[in-house]
Amino acid sequence: MQKGIRTICFVGLCMALFCLFSAAPLYAKNEKPAKGGQAAKTVQGIKDYGAYVKLAKGYVRILPNIVFDESDIFFVESNNPPHYFLKDVEYFVIYGPHDMAVLTVNPMGFLQVSSIGKPRFAFGKPVDVDVKQQGKDMYIIKPKGLLGRGYYSIWINDTAWDFLLD
Repeated sequence: MQKGIRTICFVGLCMALFCLFSAAPLYAKNEKPAKGGQAAKTVQGIKDYGAYVKLAKGYVRILPNIVFDESDIFFVESNNPPHYFLKDVEYFVIYGPHDMAVLTVNPMGFLQVSSIGKPRFAFGKPVDVDVKQQGKDMYIIKPKGLLGRGYYSIWINDTAWDFLLD
């Protein structure tokens, strides 16, 4: 008797899971993307202020890092920057109310180790870039030349978005 009840419960559970998983794609197919907002009109997938890298699979947000100034030397402390394959990077996007006159894209060079053991990296010579405005507060940044593999940052005022190209 218990074996029959277990079999019925198992079949019922399987049917419930099948109905649940088969209904989800039907719902998503009828769902329409939300309209509104400046970001939706300019570049699909960018909604929050910050820096993004355009890859073949879409836009990926780069987390910001703090720029330190010690004895007139500007540097960042490496905080596990994201890695991207050089062949996948198409361009960069900055979204937000930033002063684009002070924007630079810099290679990063090792400076020293901090007192707590974190590596510090100084900003190298800026890379020449083309900056094109794409809507309000959105800018597309493309290097004029080819980027090589290494550690880079996009730097505006006291914020740097650092990343590694492999």
